[in-house]
Amino acid sequence: MIQFQNTKSFAQEMDEKDPLKAFREQFYIPVINGRESIYFTGNSLGLQPKTTQDYVLNELEDWANFGVEGHFHGNNPWFNYHELFPQQLSPILGALPEEIVVMNQLTVNLHLLMTSFYRPSKERYKIICEAKAFPSDQYAIESQVKLHGYSPVDAIIEVNPRVGEHTIQIEDILNTIAANADSTALVLFGGVNYYTGQAFDMELISKAAHHAGALCGFDLAHAVGNIELKLHEWEVDFACWCSYKYLNSGPGGVAGAFIHQQHTINKELPRLAGWWGHEKATRFKMEKGFRPIATAEGWQLSNAPILSMAAHKASLDLFEDAGMDRLLTKGKLLSEFLFFIIHDINAGFTEDPIEIITPENIKEKGCQVSMLFIKKGKEIFESLKQHGVLADWREPNVIRVAAVPLYNTFTDVFQFGLIVKAILDKS
Repeated sequence: MIQFQNTKSFAQEMDEKDPLKAFREQFYIPVINGRESIYFTGNSLGLQPKTTQDYVLNELEDWANFGVEGHFHGNNPWFNYHELFPQQLSPILGALPEEIVVMNQLTVNLHLLMTSFYRPSKERYKIICEAKAFPSDQYAIESQVKLHGYSPVDAIIEVNPRVGEHTIQIEDILNTIAANADSTALVLFGGVNYYTGQAFDMELISKAAHHAGALCGFDLAHAVGNIELKLHEWEVDFACWCSYKYLNSGPGGVAGAFIHQQHTINKELPRLAGWWGHEKATRFKMEKGFRPIATAEGWQLSNAPILSMAAHKASLDLFEDAGMDRLLTKGKLLSEFLFFIIHDINAGFTEDPIEIITPENIKEKGCQVSMLFIKKGKEIFESLKQHGVLADWREPNVIRVAAVPLYNTFTDVFQFGLIVKAILDKS
């Protein structure tokens, strides 16, 4: 076990030993006041790989050179461009390639998947979810419930943290599922809560949902590329995610979806159909009668957004080179070091100025650390930016930071601690 030290020499030594240290040079680091920033908002928008421009430009050149024939010519023909991704995403998601499809945007995918997997009946119509889920999830769930003629007040069951706590106890999630076993149609959680950074035990939640006779899905926006996922093994029914956070695929980048193999082979499963989800052999016959592809591709609506997918490909190639196992190992170390630094800062004050609301248990968190500042949180946040730190603000008084293994360093974490300590000493 590593014995952390709050010293520059320790941080530099860790960076020197880091097998992934060369990857930082593969990204553009934003500059503030003439110096590279400490970029700790990869949980909100990942940095741009330096290869992204070339990947996108290649597709623009194919468009210029081939026009419509670019669908069938060029280095990566657009007709089957989306087929490049499942193999690369498989180790990131812990899923079979045929269970993965890259398409649309996150909330669009969530609605498409809920159309298939939220099939309420008179007896089973409730959805169990986390309290204070990201608004897109809340709105999607609320609108789906209304679409089926139910009242959100009656049909949506939110699991809250206990009084005086910030995160949700897994026992309370499991007990809520068990208590509503006869009336629950769907259990739908975020893999990692956007506000607290709490990673939920998806395996236990999935098992509990199935034991209750319900289906189970996850929004992996803050989980994919951040924590270990084994979606196939955990028998998760479905999941969706965006690619612009930890997957570094650009603002509003193309999203993705997972549908477990047991469902992809069920061609009778209700869904909203589109022509790109139709079986490939007869797609261009343009005939009536939708026949879905027997993979996650069967949920596609339209042909691929190539330019967005090119940016996605640039990042996933880096993930493939780095290896998910190595990224997870470094991500955990960076997070643990950040916890250590914050505790060391608190030790210098009579009363702790910072409350960490992210669980310390390594199995319950990823890269993100959410800090509740007891006093002057917004002022401290603005001061951090002036000192070259890009973090993320959430009301009330919470600053979210994420040290991302592909481009952040242990020295970033150490310098962040120095800056926070200096700001607190002056406040």
